[in-house]
Amino acid sequence: MGKRVLIIGGAGFIGTNLSKHLIKSNMEVFCFDMSVPAKKVEGVRYICGDFFDDYSLMEALEGIDYVVHALSTVNPGNSNEKYLQGYERDFIQTTKLCKMIIDKKIRMIFLSSGGTVYGNQEIQPISEDALPRPINHYGNVKLCIENTIRTFNYQAHTKILIARISNPYGPGQDFNKGVGFIDAALKKTIKEEKIEIWGDGNNIRDYIYIDDVCRMLMVLFTYNGEFDTFNLSSNVGTSQRDIIEMLQEMGLKPQVEYLSARSVDAKKIILNNGRIMSVHKNALIPIRDGLREYYDWLLQKKI
Repeated sequence: MGKRVLIIGGAGFIGTNLSKHLIKSNMEVFCFDMSVPAKKVEGVRYICGDFFDDYSLMEALEGIDYVVHALSTVNPGNSNEKYLQGYERDFIQTTKLCKMIIDKKIRMIFLSSGGTVYGNQEIQPISEDALPRPINHYGNVKLCIENTIRTFNYQAHTKILIARISNPYGPGQDFNKGVGFIDAALKKTIKEEKIEIWGDGNNIRDYIYIDDVCRMLMVLFTYNGEFDTFNLSSNVGTSQRDIIEMLQEMGLKPQVEYLSARSVDAKKIILNNGRIMSVHKNALIPIRDGLREYYDWLLQKKI
């Protein structure tokens, strides 16, 4: 394809994996983040800069064809304490970014959140047309950004795309940053540490392997259809207890500690992926295969 892609927050879990896929597709990839990661992706050009500095951001956008906005300074677990940071920094600066990329005629994909944007929903799997009901400030910040994008799309006749990603897992994830139950479960099992589960373990999520997320995002780079919002998901619900049982079926011995449920966690979130699968034709990695693949990767890397 030969296009130039800037990934904002590119040193993170999704950005790093997406960079590898883009490089393989002959894209020129630029990672814009506060620092260069310890493990660089071969072929990626790293730009150290502050997303919240207008000058640095404008400079990074020069000559870029596509932007992937993968940066967030809050997560679902801490957003109710750091809520003002999400609105004052993430929301406002992303609004500025939208105007910048429209003026420069750059296409953008914004990485939103599937579960926290939708909140508790009666009808499952949840379609993109469902009324969002965020139950924490992380989801509401994402929704505020989404609505701002839609306003820009309407006024400027642009097509900034929104990717509502469910629960990705796989190589490069770090549960210590506030998300990633599968990552935590596998690593703690390997280290013979207790896995903390908030509640009874029956909360259901839509887990998707990171390579599938990246392949779906790749399709959106050339999408020119009518929709602006896509669920990137497996369309399959799996509880935390199910994950523990799958680890046991693999011959592992996870140790679990059940803690009090948290108000920031929805009970059940399964995202309907029919829209993205209408343009993404590859079969998805089943969760049992993904767990095994990620486990083998962790053993190989001795993590």
